[in-house]
Amino acid sequence: MKLKTIDLTLAGMFVALMGIGANITSIAPFFVIGGVPITLQTFFAILAGVVLGSRLGAIAMTAYALVGLVGVPVFAKFSGGFSSIVSPTFGFIVSYILVAWVIGYIIEKSNKTTSMYIVAALIGMVINYAVGTNWMFAAYKIWAAAPEGFSYKMAWLWMVVPLPKDIILAIFAGILGQRLERTVLTRSQFKNIKNA
Repeated sequence: MKLKTIDLTLAGMFVALMGIGANITSIAPFFVIGGVPITLQTFFAILAGVVLGSRLGAIAMTAYALVGLVGVPVFAKFSGGFSSIVSPTFGFIVSYILVAWVIGYIIEKSNKTTSMYIVAALIGMVINYAVGTNWMFAAYKIWAAAPEGFSYKMAWLWMVVPLPKDIILAIFAGILGQRLERTVLTRSQFKNIKNA
């Protein structure tokens, strides 16, 4: 299946949104709460799966990862380069590919109710946390310098801080994606291509 121009444009748009979402605190410093930066990467990865579907959503997230690995500063803190692959948090970037594919697949096979969009988005968020946190734990245990007293429980405790934000944004992404599906995308050339 060949990618059309509109496919490449939309995938590129989500690559750009991921880069912005990773560094939103540089644009809007008020997105730091209690010293914890609020990134929008998970939100845009979920939205990619909802809006683009499994195939194109996964392609967009793969492109984002590759763009960062070749050195473009699209990862958090305007970082990039192949050395990012050994970062303890690189698992979250890997997870975005699976997140977009799974969410897109669930929605493509569902009855497209609001609740299914929300459920798919929340499942995507769980995948993001599971892959990212386990990668982080493995990284600190195998190749990275672990903090004093680091444990599997501690790795998950660190994820408690962004959890409420990610739950809210996942639900919002599911609802927003459904609205886009019913309004803008229904009348677009992209929607016709997807259903062709």
